[in-house]
Amino acid sequence: MRAYADALNGTKAQASNIAAARTVAGTVNALVVAYLDPQSSSPFKTGAAETQRTRRNILENFREAHGDKPLYRTDNRGHQTMLLTREHMQRIINEKASTPFAQRNFLNTLRAMFKWAVKEGRIPDDPTLGVTREKVKTTGYKTWSEDQIERFEARHAVGTKARLAFALLLYTGQRRSDVVKLGRQHIHSETLIIDQGKTEGGEEAHLEIPVHPKLREIIDATPMVGVKTLLVTHFGKPYTPAGFGNWFRELCNAADCPDVSAHGLRKATARRLAEIGCTTNQIASITGHPSLSEVQRYTKAADRKRMAREAMKKLIEGGW
Repeated sequence: MRAYADALNGTKAQASNIAAARTVAGTVNALVVAYLDPQSSSPFKTGAAETQRTRRNILENFREAHGDKPLYRTDNRGHQTMLLTREHMQRIINEKASTPFAQRNFLNTLRAMFKWAVKEGRIPDDPTLGVTREKVKTTGYKTWSEDQIERFEARHAVGTKARLAFALLLYTGQRRSDVVKLGRQHIHSETLIIDQGKTEGGEEAHLEIPVHPKLREIIDATPMVGVKTLLVTHFGKPYTPAGFGNWFRELCNAADCPDVSAHGLRKATARRLAEIGCTTNQIASITGHPSLSEVQRYTKAADRKRMAREAMKKLIEGGW
């Protein structure tokens, strides 16, 4: 009857709330729906588009497996007790131990949701507190070596879309999610002006990067079919970050570079800048890293390499 009255008054139902009306309050279903609701106060909507896509898939899979289960019970005095406990969550996390990266993403996603739910008073306790996971020992995406860069350039000639994509990654140091948005309108008097998309931490950066002569040459030599972006699919549409990554993966394989990726070229840019003596802040002014910790790894490695050469030269000059 409320809905009927709203209709008579011309009030339109919010599509985001429809699913919530079909869920049972206090269940996993209800919490996930509330967390994903764009009208809610949850931090979900502040993440980058790719982060949102990944986390939405994780939460929908969690709903499919546990959606109807109640999260807590309430006694006759109104006291709430969690039914989904830390022990339950630990068992769920342990089941994903064979895929450490997926396990990490799964736990991080649920932690963000349950932390928000406690803050909003939707559940009495956070069941992910104290839950541990298999630690992933990795340095992240592999940095391209100069040999791999040469192999790719030998396989994909100037004038091809493949070489243009490669050059945009290598000579701007940007993420694939920003590269797929670049168009001629971003180049002003030989300066590339980029407003980076939000990172997982919700940060963004405004960058003004001088266009490298080699990048200028490759842009001019490549037939353009896109209107808004320099890179487009076979259908003439801009790439999604995931679609671009899959396509670029095939290009790497064709160039006999199977163990590196698009993101590794961003790291190669930082490595090159560090090896010619650029400071951490100078590198970040191009890459747009919000945290300088990763950039510092490159500058430290470059400094050690440079000091080792100088030390050996002094040793030889000293007659030892």
